[in-house]
Amino acid sequence: MDHSDHHPPEPTRLPEQDHSGAHHPAGSTVATWGMAAQATLHCLIGCAIGEVLGMVIGTATGMSDLATVALAVALAFVFGYALTMRGVLRTGVDFRTALKVALAADTLSIAVMEIVDNAVMLTVPGAMDAGLTTWLFWLALAGAFAVAFIVTTPVNKWLISRGKGHAVMHQYHH
Repeated sequence: MDHSDHHPPEPTRLPEQDHSGAHHPAGSTVATWGMAAQATLHCLIGCAIGEVLGMVIGTATGMSDLATVALAVALAFVFGYALTMRGVLRTGVDFRTALKVALAADTLSIAVMEIVDNAVMLTVPGAMDAGLTTWLFWLALAGAFAVAFIVTTPVNKWLISRGKGHAVMHQYHH
């Protein structure tokens, strides 16, 4: 048998993965875990500012747990949207457009993050009543943020892969 004309088969080439977040057919976007983590971290920063401010105000003024959580959630949404709008407004769009982008980009992410981190805070025994000067309060809050980040990252990956969530912001990144 003459093997001189026999060449090994060409290796199968897989399509190169696009990490740019570019849009693909049917409005989908290639979503990487890195993109999802970055979107979640962006969301977490805004949520954390509002959440901490709400917890500090509610705890310092002796508000009930429910009122404190409601204030913290409201402020988390305000600060989360504000951070997104700040970046979008820098691109020169009007306030209304920036607000629409922020609502589309962040609403589900913030909602999931708030549900999770407040549930954690409420389930840690004594955390809500511990007071601002205790390690228990701050460790519980930090733990709540960590759990919320872990739970929210797959949500953001799913949103981005469908051209939603932070994927709507790509046209404003320059």
